[in-house]
Amino acid sequence: MHPDTRHKLLGVSTATLCTALFKRGLRHQFIQDVRPLNPGLPNMVGPAFTLRYIPAREDLNEIGVFKDRDHPQRKAVEACPPGAVLVIDSRKDARAASAGGILVARLMVRGVAGVVTDGGFRDSPDIATYAMPAYHVRPSAPTNLTLHQAIAINEPIGCGDAPVFPGDIVVGDAEGVVVIPAHLADEIANEAVEMTVFEDFVQAQVLAGRSVLGLYPPTDADVAGAFAAWRAVKGR
Repeated sequence: MHPDTRHKLLGVSTATLCTALFKRGLRHQFIQDVRPLNPGLPNMVGPAFTLRYIPAREDLNEIGVFKDRDHPQRKAVEACPPGAVLVIDSRKDARAASAGGILVARLMVRGVAGVVTDGGFRDSPDIATYAMPAYHVRPSAPTNLTLHQAIAINEPIGCGDAPVFPGDIVVGDAEGVVVIPAHLADEIANEAVEMTVFEDFVQAQVLAGRSVLGLYPPTDADVAGAFAAWRAVKGR
């Protein structure tokens, strides 16, 4: 990801990004039902690195599997590149944890940009204090081994009904997480910045008492001039 694109995505909302994606016919890029454990952090931005679970088969998913240094869950935590976002396909099942505080702490100290699951995290009160964004559906104390079997690293997955391909750009804010196809990232970032500037102008106008009719979308003749003047004053 180009550093300028990352900088732009740090300053725009997932709502704006969803609208920009919708204009291109992409309707399913918002990861459903995940929420930030630490909503006061800045935006999460990074390329996707994925981990996929399947339903656990009991004879292959006993506690001893973690002794294997190549266990996919443990391996993913050590292999996820700094600056990337680990996205976990937990089959939208939060009855058992996708990971816990120790593994998330390891991601954080390695410089990973964030972690997302469509399941749940155990040790969630600890994770909520970390300086790295983390998103899940709800807290879940049982170990992942009770229901989930880690099976594959860095291949296409579904997470909360959103398709996620390795390298797609993942953006999270206080509302949730959106996935931008990698080839559209620069274009979407540029458009989202411009949309944000205009929507900030619209918000100021509405708070000053103006109707949204003719303003949003801007069909009244005076809007373009008023926006240009406001933008000049604001230096945006």
